[in-house]
Amino acid sequence: MLLYRLLLSLFAAYTLARTAARDGAVAARKRLSPGPAPVGRFVWLHGASNGELASARPILERLVAARPDLHWLVTANTQTGVALVASWELPRVAARLAPLDLHYPTTRLMRDWRVCAHITLESELWPNRFLTCPGPVLLLGARMTEGTARTWGRFPQLARRVLSRVSFASAQDSGSAGRLAALGLPSAARGPVTDLKAFFTAPPPPADPMLDAAFARARTWLAASTHEGDDTIALTAHALCLKQSPDLRLILAPRHARRADAIAAEAAQMGLTLARRSLGEVPGTAQVYMADTMGEMPLWYARAGRVFIGGTLSDRGGHTPYEPAAFGAALLHGPDTRNFAAAYARLAAAQASIEIRTAEDLAQALSSLEAGDAQEAAGEQAAAALRQDTSLDTLALALLDHLPAPEHA
Repeated sequence: MLLYRLLLSLFAAYTLARTAARDGAVAARKRLSPGPAPVGRFVWLHGASNGELASARPILERLVAARPDLHWLVTANTQTGVALVASWELPRVAARLAPLDLHYPTTRLMRDWRVCAHITLESELWPNRFLTCPGPVLLLGARMTEGTARTWGRFPQLARRVLSRVSFASAQDSGSAGRLAALGLPSAARGPVTDLKAFFTAPPPPADPMLDAAFARARTWLAASTHEGDDTIALTAHALCLKQSPDLRLILAPRHARRADAIAAEAAQMGLTLARRSLGEVPGTAQVYMADTMGEMPLWYARAGRVFIGGTLSDRGGHTPYEPAAFGAALLHGPDTRNFAAAYARLAAAQASIEIRTAEDLAQALSSLEAGDAQEAAGEQAAAALRQDTSLDTLALALLDHLPAPEHA
């Protein structure tokens, strides 16, 4: 633990300096303390950023409704994560930047916010939080990769000590469950294997007559959350498809909007016409519509019958297949799917997605889904393959069983 504290102190100094330079001194101070606490008895729920927190929203809503006596402190490592939680406007829920896992800030938060339990999401295992929490520690959608397990394995005593504090752990895949057990998770704490992202439900997108007129779902495909390298393959594949299907439309949603100019230039070099969402350009008859805005993915999933999942061709580990599957889309992806290995394994076992490696592969796969009801059938297969074995209500009840009883009970 002494070595951990030394290493964390060095990391904290670097993080605070970087935060102060980027966001100012006030933001840096918030990484040491979330500020004064409202009145109430709090469960502290922590997720790294938007993706983890968004996947936990359905279960958080159930927990908040089931325990009106409790308040909830939800923390994130990023300002965007804090803003996301605040936008939900859930009752008795406060959103704050997470303090660094230093001893004094952590014990101060536990005391000032009257923390009675700690729930942490995915890979966020922080020793000081676990060891100073006065109540139960719960892991939700826990993720332990082989690399992270090797790192923890270098500190076996610390790993056992930290994991001995866990009362309940629902791992997101069987590999993570096994690695947590090997590192010292008590057998009594091992819950069902459950990936929170599988509980994603497709929200109805806002009405947009312009988009409805421009994009017919059967004739539109989406390249979702693309990275550098993905775009070239998507644009090349689209150019190939247009030779046979000139009315086919591509919506390209880059993961990072700052790359929009480079993508637009590349499309122009290929002779593709392009309109950009961020510039207010209407889709019209443009062959490519670039969705270079944030927070609008439901708009694009709802209008695309075929979805190529970005990050799977560009050494990023791939993005979620759950969201496009929830919208009934046929799924296409590259070979790099390590971020959602269990989900993609289920898709592969059910032959419910198409793996591609080149632009020619992608073009061929897109064309193969045009025949008859192939696109719709592929979407149904993907949704069925990713359906969760454990229900959201069952998982919520398991968590409720481990939360402290009401004070007046």
